Amino acid sequence: MTTVISMHSAFERMPRHRHDHGYVALVLAGGYVEAGDRGRLRVEAGQAVLHGAHESHRNEFSGRGARVLNLPIAEMGWPAVASSDARGDALGHVDDVDAIARLAERDPVQAADLLRRSFRPVKSRLQDWPDLLAEALTDDPALGIADWADAMGLAPQSISRGFRLAYGISPKRYRLELRALQALRRLPGWRGSLAALAAETGFADQAHFTRAIVALTGQTPKRLMG
Repeated sequence: MTTVISMHSAFERMPRHRHDHGYVALVLAGGYVEAGDRGRLRVEAGQAVLHGAHESHRNEFSGRGARVLNLPIAEMGWPAVASSDARGDALGHVDDVDAIARLAERDPVQAADLLRRSFRPVKSRLQDWPDLLAEALTDDPALGIADWADAMGLAPQSISRGFRLAYGISPKRYRLELRALQALRRLPGWRGSLAALAAETGFADQAHFTRAIVALTGQTPKRLMG
């Protein structure tokens, strides 16, 4: 993606979507709630959100709308983006938003580097039951959703509807995409068989694994191996 300042109106809703390349979104004004592969985050002016390649999210903007600077970044040097932990420190505060925005007009690479150097992780993750389920699915991709619902005292039939309202996707699909992301991050340099990686990341078989990776990236696992 190219450097761009996006403008969003009050209470705008952006459906769940995916970017092929990693980038950082710096909020210049306003704010929003982002529900993605790292949980659901409340983002305010002066804060930045890191997005790894092929991650997905949806956004609900506040009554003030938002003005957001989007900068493409190389993942090297951003541990939270490259990490296999999808709940890494994706949200942070930066000291001088205006300086980064001015620099981005001349040199987006230097602007991204200035942002990286001033980025201080903050915790602003929501903790409603859909977020607890998202966290549980991240920790255990083999989690039985019906069993989790029973343990939480929630009706299984309401789980899919409530989770979709928060994240824009069903719990089963969310789990599948998390598995694919975790496998994708392990592919570069993988020296074992693809069947072994599929088994280690919770897929039923190599064919299922391949379909998930192709759906996420448009490429087969074999082509993505370093």
